[in-house]
Amino acid sequence: MARVSFASHPFLLGFEQLDQLVERTAKAGDGYPPYNIELTGEDAYRITLAVAGFAESELSITVEDQHLVIRGKQADLGDGREFLHRGIATRQFQKSFVLAQRVEVVDASLDCGLLHIDLKRKAPDTVVQSIQIKPGR
Repeated sequence: MARVSFASHPFLLGFEQLDQLVERTAKAGDGYPPYNIELTGEDAYRITLAVAGFAESELSITVEDQHLVIRGKQADLGDGREFLHRGIATRQFQKSFVLAQRVEVVDASLDCGLLHIDLKRKAPDTVVQSIQIKPGR
């Protein structure tokens, strides 16, 4: 049986990539670090990641081909500490979010172990394109 998707509808031309993004996003199931996504205003969003134990210098935020990518890698302290219980995760991570067109990162801050990333959708440029009809051959 062939797989049917919303992108196969005849009125949705050129949306094949969107269908692939939905499929890829559904497969990304790692829950670390935990995060929230908030609607903070009209066309404004905030992603908050719980990154306890990470310093600013151990975190990076990039936008790569409409993917917001947050990476964390802690320096190996190697200070000889012996833990009886280690419940605070210190493993490296990469968390990726697909951004819609015209959504930009406007700010990022680290506060009390929470990394806040603020996003805003820019207003679209209104462009009306007139297509000239050429006589048939």
